[in-house]
Amino acid sequence: MAASALKLPIGNLIEPEAVVRSAAELGAAVRARRKRLALKQLDIAGMGNTGNRFIVDLEGGKPTVQLQKVLDILDLLGLELVLRTKSGRGL
Repeated sequence: MAASALKLPIGNLIEPEAVVRSAAELGAAVRARRKRLALKQLDIAGMGNTGNRFIVDLEGGKPTVQLQKVLDILDLLGLELVLRTKSGRGL
């Protein structure tokens, strides 16, 4: 489910990139984005076709949440996961 299909006001909210190294950091980033969009956890749960408990767990940093659901919620909020090689790490 694409965020653009839901007409979320994501275009005018420019956010800096963030390096996320833990489930807690990811949850905090999701929570911050949701709040910037003036949405409630129940709003996201409904639009994301998931339960409110999942959103609570995700924002709370639960490390065992389902990856595909996380990716779906990120997309819904206009966020994306990008993998890159760590700078300064010559492996």
